[in-house]
Amino acid sequence: MQISTLGKILIIDDDEGVLFAAKMLLKKYAESIIIESNPNKIPFLVTNHLFDIVLLDMNFSNDITSGKEGFYWLKEILKINPKAVVIMITAFGDVEMAVQALKLGATDFVLKPWHNEKLIATISSAFKLSRSYREVDELVQINKSLSNQLNEPFPEMIGSSKAMKQVFATIKKVAKTDANILVLGENGTGKELIAKALHHQSERANKPFIHVDMGALSETLFESELFGHKKGAFTDAKEDRIGRFEIANQGTLFLDEIGNLSMSMQAKLLTAIQKKEIIRLGTNTSIPIDIRLICATNITTIELNDSVKFRQDLLYRINTVEIILPPLRDRKEDIPLLVTYFIASYSRKYRKPNVKISKEALEMLQNYVWFGNIREMEHAIERTVIMSDKEELNKDDFFFLEQKPEQNTSILNKSFNLELMEKSMIEKVIDSHAGNISKAAKELGLTRAALYRRLEKYGI
Repeated sequence: MQISTLGKILIIDDDEGVLFAAKMLLKKYAESIIIESNPNKIPFLVTNHLFDIVLLDMNFSNDITSGKEGFYWLKEILKINPKAVVIMITAFGDVEMAVQALKLGATDFVLKPWHNEKLIATISSAFKLSRSYREVDELVQINKSLSNQLNEPFPEMIGSSKAMKQVFATIKKVAKTDANILVLGENGTGKELIAKALHHQSERANKPFIHVDMGALSETLFESELFGHKKGAFTDAKEDRIGRFEIANQGTLFLDEIGNLSMSMQAKLLTAIQKKEIIRLGTNTSIPIDIRLICATNITTIELNDSVKFRQDLLYRINTVEIILPPLRDRKEDIPLLVTYFIASYSRKYRKPNVKISKEALEMLQNYVWFGNIREMEHAIERTVIMSDKEELNKDDFFFLEQKPEQNTSILNKSFNLELMEKSMIEKVIDSHAGNISKAAKELGLTRAALYRRLEKYGI
């Protein structure tokens, strides 16, 4: 029987013949083995070594038959390490003693003289259990570390501009609720960071956060990916698979680029959201789901309100609250903070300490029109940190940005700035109806209440 490793093993028995026999058998499988005939050394050994498995004799010379001494040392080991994996050894096949040892916290029980393959198989199973305990502990530590980081209001979200302060304030208001959120913003503005911030500050923070790029889903994969399928449901369904809705159950489901869905896909999504249940492909069984839904898109509010392109009943379901993420050109005062952050991040990553940026280069970056927003800026800074051999980055290091043609900012604002475009459109429609709010709301595809909220928001 070939076992790759059985980890670190401690064997305690007052019979030296048993100790050496066990060591000879196990040494080719174990990472290391310590043997000890004196049980009084157990506290020192367990405190100063991290053993995967402890093999502990049930009876020592002080009390050769009752097993009480073995029970005593089992309790002492578990006091020091409550998750210790202990296998009890005895020459007496007393079932009651075995049951008592298991009740006291032993993992398993072996008889001596043992069968070699049986002993190795028992230890192998115990080793898997030990490693699973270790992995759980590591995950707990990782999650604790992440939780400490996430105690910061908005980790990795940088900005002190008025526009970003408004975004942060909205997140604080809605994060603790289960309201469905729609995040609007151009590509590269950080919509996923908003979704993660909402999740991490919600009551579901300890549950899954599942991200689905809806733009990457074809019609044929849509249902399988979101709702799952049963083996044989279609040609390539070679095994059962659960969908993203089930994986996100009790947590947060983030549907990115939802504006790219076809009308038929929108209808299927709406059914799942309305009924709060899904049906896997190839089955007729409904599965209840409990999720907090966050959606994001880079298309404009005007396009979303076009019933030809997007189902309005779905829109009402996904945007209980809208969060509009401003493009970088509308929060230029945040650019120095972002540049400093990315330079520090990539100088650490590429082991180039003390990298700074000149005043002229920073001014150039602040005045540059970032079509790709923060994502484009991050890429530009990473590239520059990699390619430059200097401690101070200057304008020449960003020569590749200067090759970009001049941008017409008036066209840019007209085409891409969500808030300005919406405000302008509302003003034009209201003017065209001589101030009649009811007619303007109807043309815009809004309720009167929704239009009044926007009038208040934009100060119209």
